[in-house]
Amino acid sequence: MAKTKTTFYCQNCGAQYAKWQGQCSSCKQWNTIAEEVLQKEDKKDWKSPSTTTKKRVPKPTLVNEIQYEQEARFNTNNHELNRVLGGGLVPGSLTLLGGEPGIGKSTLLLQISLNLSYKTLYVSGEESAQQIKMRAERINPNPANCYILTETKTQNIFRQVEAIEPEVVIIDSIQTLHSDFIESSPGSISQIRECTTELIKFAKETHTPVLLIGHITKEGSIAGPKILEHMVDTVLQFEGDRNHVYRILRAHKNRFGSTNELGIYEMLGEGLREVSNPSEILISKSDQDLSGTSIAATLEGMRPLMIEIQALVSTAVYGTPQRSATGYNVKRLNMLLAVLEKRAGFRLGAKDVFLNITGGITVDDPAIDLAVIAAILSSNEDISIARDICFAAEVGLAGEIRPVTRADQRIMEAEKLGFATIMVSKQVKLPQKEFSIHIQKVSRIEEVVEYLFG
Repeated sequence: MAKTKTTFYCQNCGAQYAKWQGQCSSCKQWNTIAEEVLQKEDKKDWKSPSTTTKKRVPKPTLVNEIQYEQEARFNTNNHELNRVLGGGLVPGSLTLLGGEPGIGKSTLLLQISLNLSYKTLYVSGEESAQQIKMRAERINPNPANCYILTETKTQNIFRQVEAIEPEVVIIDSIQTLHSDFIESSPGSISQIRECTTELIKFAKETHTPVLLIGHITKEGSIAGPKILEHMVDTVLQFEGDRNHVYRILRAHKNRFGSTNELGIYEMLGEGLREVSNPSEILISKSDQDLSGTSIAATLEGMRPLMIEIQALVSTAVYGTPQRSATGYNVKRLNMLLAVLEKRAGFRLGAKDVFLNITGGITVDDPAIDLAVIAAILSSNEDISIARDICFAAEVGLAGEIRPVTRADQRIMEAEKLGFATIMVSKQVKLPQKEFSIHIQKVSRIEEVVEYLFG
C-alpha cells in the first residue's frame, strides 16, 4: 500500500493547494477550501474485453496522411435533442446535462434510453430499480433494449459494461459516483474529476457515447470543478420553471454542432412531449384586445420563433420608479426607455415599467427591441395593438430603426402563422420574391407611433 497523501481543494473552482488557507487565490471565495485524502496507487486503464495487446505509442502524423471516416451518429428518436446535439449522439462523445432539481433531467434521459433502438445501460446512483420501473411504466411500458443498473462505484459499473456491452451509457448522476483510486466522499472535487476521466477513457476507447446528469449549485452553475465542463464534449442546460409545464434545452458547449439551437418540451404525466411549433405555446390565445402586448419575430439558432411580449406602465407609487423585466435584459430595457424619453418625447421617467416574455423563456435577440417599445407605448397609451401585427427590428440610440439578420426567415414564419403585417426597418434587404404578408418598413420611432396609434 502506497503512502496516503493529503491535499486541499477549493470546493468552488477546483484549485489545489498544499495547505489550508482562508481565501482561494483563484476565485477569491472565502472558506471554500477543504481537505481531501488521496490514495497514491497505480491506476489501471479501462480496457474493453477484446483489448489484450500492448498499446501502440502514438506518433506525429501529417494532417494530409490522417485517415478519416465520418461515423454515423446515433439517432436518439427525439427530434428536439437531435437538433440541439447537431444531428444525434456522436460515437465516443461525453455529454453533460445540467438543470435545476425537479426540472426533468432524469425523466428526459430515461425517456431517451427507453425509446432508443440501441442497447442502452441506464446507471442510477440516486434511485432504486423499483422507482425507475414506476416511472418507466408511465413513459414506455414495453422497452426492448434498456438495462437498469443501480450502482455508484465506477469499477463495478465497468464490470457490468464488459458483460452487457451496451452501445449507449447513461449516468445519473456524476456527483454520486466514486472510484477506488480516490479516498474521498462522492461529489467531492477529486472524485468528480477522477470518475469523469475514467468515463472519458472508456468512451474514447470503445466509441460508446456516454450521457451524464450533473447537479447544479444555487448560483445555477454545474456543481463540481469548472474543469468538468472543459473535459466533456457537450454541455446541455435544461431550463424552465417547475411551476410551468414547458422546458427548454440549450447547448452551452458543443464540439460537434452549433450552440445556438433550442429544444422545447412540455412536461406531461407520461413524460416529456416534444413541441414542434413553439410559437403556439409562446403566444396566448386570448380573443380580447388587451393593451401592453405585442408579438416579436426572433431567432433561436436556425429556428424562427414568434414570442409575445407583455408590458405594464403605471404611475410610480414610491419616489423611485421601478424597472423590472422577466426574460429580458433590464439594462437594455432602461436604454430603450431613455430613447423613448429623449427621442420620442414620452415622459416615462416617473412611471413604473414592468416587462415580461411569456412562456418562461429568456431572449437576448436585439430584433425584439421594436416589439418591446410597441408594448410599452401600448400600455402607456392604453391602446391595444392589433393581434395580426408583429415586429422584427432593432432600435438604435438615436431613435432609428435598424435592420436585423435573416429578416426573410422571420417574415416567412410570420406569414406561415397567419400574421397580416410585419414591421421591419426600411434598410432591410429582402430577396426578390412575393410575400403574401404586408411588410411595413419604418425608419424612425415617430413613424411606428404614427402607424400604430395614429
